[in-house]
Amino acid sequence: MKTMKGRLVWLAAAMAMAVAGPAMAQKSGGTLRIQHMDTPPSASIHEEATVSVAVPFMSLYNNLVMFDQNVARNSLDSIVPDLATRWEWTDGGTKLRFKLRDGVKWHDGKPFTAKDVECTFDLLTSGETKLRRNPRSTWWTNIEKVTADGDLDVTFHLKAPQPSLLTLLASGYTPIYACHVPIDQMRRRPIGTGPFKLAEFKMNEGIKLVKNADYWKKGRPYLDAIEFTIIPDRSTRMLSFIAGKYDMTFPADVTVPLLKNIKAEAPNAQCTMRESGVSSNVIINAERPPFDNPKIRRAVALTLDRKAFIDILAEGEGKLSGIMVPPPDGVWGLPPEMLQGLPGYGDVAKAREEARGLMKEAGYGPDKRLKVKVSTRNIATFKDPAVILIDQLKHVFIDGELEIIDTTVYYNRVFKKDYVVALNLSGVAVDDPDVALFETYACGSLRNYNNYCNAEMTKLFEAQSRELDPKKRQQMVWDIDRKLQEDIARPIIAYGRIAGCWQPQVKNVTLHVNSIYNNWRFEDVWLER
Repeated sequence: MKTMKGRLVWLAAAMAMAVAGPAMAQKSGGTLRIQHMDTPPSASIHEEATVSVAVPFMSLYNNLVMFDQNVARNSLDSIVPDLATRWEWTDGGTKLRFKLRDGVKWHDGKPFTAKDVECTFDLLTSGETKLRRNPRSTWWTNIEKVTADGDLDVTFHLKAPQPSLLTLLASGYTPIYACHVPIDQMRRRPIGTGPFKLAEFKMNEGIKLVKNADYWKKGRPYLDAIEFTIIPDRSTRMLSFIAGKYDMTFPADVTVPLLKNIKAEAPNAQCTMRESGVSSNVIINAERPPFDNPKIRRAVALTLDRKAFIDILAEGEGKLSGIMVPPPDGVWGLPPEMLQGLPGYGDVAKAREEARGLMKEAGYGPDKRLKVKVSTRNIATFKDPAVILIDQLKHVFIDGELEIIDTTVYYNRVFKKDYVVALNLSGVAVDDPDVALFETYACGSLRNYNNYCNAEMTKLFEAQSRELDPKKRQQMVWDIDRKLQEDIARPIIAYGRIAGCWQPQVKNVTLHVNSIYNNWRFEDVWLER
């Protein structure tokens, strides 16, 4: 009981801070100009799986709770109220009750109620029967039901205790949708409760958001508008930012080498280099011959020279890891000493020798090479490592041909398993095993792109999710991670570091250091010009 009282005191303070905001001499007005890499597939966050959607559209919505936008590290302690004003766990951790904020309106003027929360989670827990696709459906498999217990009261009923649930609800990927707005409208003309409204969404051109003058958080947002301009070529993006044409780079766009250029050419720019929470990885369609042969899949994993990827792409600043974000930025990642001995993480020459032996057993060799398309998304962060992968595959008698796919098509292709081998990037929206394990490796998950399915591993995923002792859960996660690497479930190349930059006139920007998905509300950002 003492702990609960302390939690309530903290919540009251956090709520006051969330409403009052940081004590600064903010100015209202102006348009924030941000670069964007490519056309988002839609504006419906619940149906998409890319940061290209999270960044421009998170500010249209609100969550029940969110990660404090002004605290750099996402954690359970940085969660603050949003549409919910308070919450409590009951019934041994199997019920989570929320009290909702009164007086909130949707962008079309209709009132927000608990029914909207119930409707949102009815969408999310109904598989793909109500959504065009549901990339994070596995986040919610422990939810038995969500009930509206009045206009401002809602309860999550769980099948078993789940310590991570609040962090999942705080993600930028968990906005509340309106019951009265058809899901097809949310893809191009979304309605939210957030600080900004959608004004324009033009394919291959850009996105414009305008201030929600009736936002429930009085005094927010400070900006009149945000304009995202789509510029496909990264060199053009960097040069135009340096020239001062834009206020912000796309916040997950600046690599280690590019940051050096920006610091040299635009020394007044503010930049944050941080853990991306995104791994480069190889996805292999095990249903497509000859990759239905596990020897060939293992050969692909063994040929990877992970250090070469890191040295070329990040000048040595990336990190080896398994599925979880590596320490010290990540809480759950395998320590470096535990990576030793995993397939492909040790002596590269020795591993490639084993790989060539496996390829010969499968019928390939110097005189009979395997030709394959290596698919990837049409942005530099995907294409650059794909080129390196193709070069490394040559060491094991595999000749890759690069296939570049636009973002609007790429995710449809991998969701449908319409590829053979692909260089993919996978982001961990929240640094918690319930995100990475269920979303990426659970049987039937839409984001399980290569259809890895192991019923025994799924049982282990569920066991760690319900473990209340953090130390015990940590060891369970490490054991799972090692097993996934040994199974060649999805060869992880490395986690990268990435920077976002903004001009000195942009104020009160905080980029989260362990996720690129959760801090795009923009309600506290203001311009001094």
